[in-house]
Amino acid sequence: MSTPTTELHGGTTRMTRDGIWIDDRGTGDAVLLIAGLGDPAEAWEMQLTGLSPTHRVVAFDNRGVGRSELPAGGLTVASMAADAVSVLDDLGLDTAHVVGFSGGSAVAQEVAIRHPGRLDSLTLIGTWAAADPLMLAMADAWSWMADRAPSERAFYEAFFVWVYSKRAHETGLVSMLVDEALTFAHPQTTASFHAQLAAFRAHDTTDRLGRIAVPTLVVAGGQDIICPPRLGRLVADAIPGARFVILEEEAHQPFQESPEEFNALLREFWAGIR
Repeated sequence: MSTPTTELHGGTTRMTRDGIWIDDRGTGDAVLLIAGLGDPAEAWEMQLTGLSPTHRVVAFDNRGVGRSELPAGGLTVASMAADAVSVLDDLGLDTAHVVGFSGGSAVAQEVAIRHPGRLDSLTLIGTWAAADPLMLAMADAWSWMADRAPSERAFYEAFFVWVYSKRAHETGLVSMLVDEALTFAHPQTTASFHAQLAAFRAHDTTDRLGRIAVPTLVVAGGQDIICPPRLGRLVADAIPGARFVILEEEAHQPFQESPEEFNALLREFWAGIR
């Protein structure tokens, strides 16, 4: 089946045969970026732009976000991992450096465990092995916020309190991101938000992380209140040979707040495993 393709800033955007919307840029060793809760591929713009001069960088909309429709049967982290692998298949890529953020890091863990031959390396940002009571309480708060916020703007303003640093609020970055979310042409539905949140709540790789056998980098923001460094350290300690890095001044999304530093960290990690 042919799919519409749009030429875009040195790459293409299109729908895969399995109905996953992708943004594919650059040439070189492949990088697969897996976004978190509610984030479309556009969340990775600074990596798509910054890394594509030397790598083939692919981002995609998880099902239930952006242009990838929520399946009738619902979502699991395992099904989302299968979707990520289907993107590689559609592009004819045997392997890639897999980079997962937050909920996407849960998906990336499952890709590494279930499909180990498809990764050149694994990077996990703002990650966890299983939700503890504090994380579950946060998820409960986000759930009722999505249902009861007085406006869409009010929801984003409240949700982004958890996500971004004090610095990002002071510089106006958060206000800009709220405006972008409100004008995005493919907003996530409340039902899809709940479906993704339920899948990520149920994530548990506590007893399986030791199976991951690819070079792994775990990144935590020192100011991250969603996935603080203690959670990332538990993941890194459980993966043989994993490297653990704390970006002390960053919150949950360092790849957006400090993209040059973050991209440099990825490049240095990849260079060290050649």
